[in-house]
Amino acid sequence: MPAINGDQYLARMKDLKANVWIKGQKITDNICEHPVYKGALITKASLYDLQLKPDLIKKMTYISPITNNRVGLSFLQPRTKEDLEARRHMMKTWALETAGMMGRTPDYLNTVIMTLTASASILSDQDEQFTQNLINLYETAREKDLSFTHSFINPQINRSISYEESTTQPPIAARIVKKNHDGVFIKGARLLATQGGMTDEIILFPSGGKIHDQEQSFCVSIPSNAEGVKFICRESYYLGESTFNYPLSSRFHEIDTMIIFDNVFVPWERVFFYHRQDIAMKLFSRSSFTAHTLHQVVIRQITKSEFILGLAQSMVKLLNLSEYHHIQEKISEMIIGLESLKALLDRAELLAKEDEWGTMVPHTHSLYVAVNMFPKLYPRMIEILQLIGAGGLVSIPSEEDFQSCLFNDLELYYQGTACDAETKTKILRLIWDLTMSSFGTRQTQYERYFFGDPVRLASTLYKGYPRDEYIDIVNDFLNIKKEDSI
Repeated sequence: MPAINGDQYLARMKDLKANVWIKGQKITDNICEHPVYKGALITKASLYDLQLKPDLIKKMTYISPITNNRVGLSFLQPRTKEDLEARRHMMKTWALETAGMMGRTPDYLNTVIMTLTASASILSDQDEQFTQNLINLYETAREKDLSFTHSFINPQINRSISYEESTTQPPIAARIVKKNHDGVFIKGARLLATQGGMTDEIILFPSGGKIHDQEQSFCVSIPSNAEGVKFICRESYYLGESTFNYPLSSRFHEIDTMIIFDNVFVPWERVFFYHRQDIAMKLFSRSSFTAHTLHQVVIRQITKSEFILGLAQSMVKLLNLSEYHHIQEKISEMIIGLESLKALLDRAELLAKEDEWGTMVPHTHSLYVAVNMFPKLYPRMIEILQLIGAGGLVSIPSEEDFQSCLFNDLELYYQGTACDAETKTKILRLIWDLTMSSFGTRQTQYERYFFGDPVRLASTLYKGYPRDEYIDIVNDFLNIKKEDSI
C-alpha cells in the first residue's frame, strides 16, 4: 500500500476500536465522531490528503526502494543535503496546515523510527534478530503509512533522584514482568502518550534519566488495539465544533493519555531490545535520533512563531497601535526570536555531515540552542499577545451573537479601526483560544516541556558544546603556553 489519504486514515481509526476511556466512560462508538477526538482526527486526515495532492505529491512523497510506490517523505533517510532540504519542505507544509499547533503530526515519529533504523546494527549487540525487527517495523510503517504514538515517561510517584520502585509490589511504571519462547509480557503504566487511541501503533522507549530497574529498559512496538492496552484520557479541552468561537481547539486539540498495560503480550518480532540499559544509551547517543528529531521540532516551532507574529501584527493593525513605542518593542522582540530560530535552522542544515551509517545529519548543537530558546520564547510571545489585547480579550462576542438580533449593535460598537466587527471578533477569539483557553494554556505548558525539562536541556547543551577552541583563543591572546593553560 502506498502513501495513504485522509479517508483511508479515518477508516483505519474507525476499525481500530482501541480501548479508550474519558471521564470514566469507555468510547464504544466510532472514535472519529467523538467530540474529544473528531477535530484532531479530521485535521490529521487533511495532512494525509495533502501528501497526495497532484501539485504536492512530489514534494511530500518519494519512491519506495522496495515497491516503487510513492511513500511519505518523512520516512526518507537523507543521504545528501538536498535530501535534508526536501524533508524540511515536506515538514513545513504539514506544519503550516496546523499553524504549528499539533506537536505530534505523523512526521515526528516517522523521523524517530527512520533515525533509529538507520543505526539498527547497534541492536545486534543483544541479538541480530532485533536489528532485523526494527528494520521490518520501519519498512512496514513506510509502505503502509502507519501512524504512531509513543511514551517514555513513568507515572510521577516520587521524583527524587534516589527513588527506586520496589519489585515486590505490583509494578507502577511499565516493565517487562516475564518472557517465554514467544515473547515478553508488559505490566504497568506510562504517561503522556499524546494522540493515544488515534494511531495505528504505540512505541515504548526506555524511561528517561537513570534506570535503576533493567525491566524498564526496553523498546517495543505494539498495535494500539492490542489486548490489555487501555488509554485513559485527561479531561478534554474541547469546547465546541464552531471554528468561529474556537478556531484552534476545535481542530487541533491533541488529547494526552496515560497508557495502562495489563500483562500485554509482545511477540519477539516486535521487540527491539530488553533489559539492556547500555544498548538504550548507545542507540540514542550514536544514532541521528536527537539531531533529526530536533530538526522536525524546530521547523514546527518556527512555523508556530510565524503564525503568532502574524496574529500579533493583525491585532496591532485592527486596533491602530503601531505608533506606540512599547508595541514596536514587543513586536520586535517576537521578530528577534523568530529570526534567531530561522538562523539556527539554516546553520544546522549548512553544517550537516554524514554519520557512520551514511545519514546526512544536521548540526546538533545549533538545534539544541534553538530548543533551549523556545521554551522561554514561546510563553513570552503568548504574554505579548495578552498584553497587546489587554481588556479586549476579556469580553468577546460569540458566533451565536452575530447570528442573533444583536448583529446591528455588534457591527456598530465592536468594529475595529481597519475591519468590521465580525473580522475583529474572529481575530480576538483566535488570540483568546491560543492564550487564555484551556487549549491555549496546555499549549504553553506543552512547549515548555516539549523536549524535556528545560534545565536538563540546558545542562545537556553545557556538557556537549565544544568550548576548548575558545579557551585556546584566550590563551593565545595572553601568550599562555598549552602546557600552562587551565
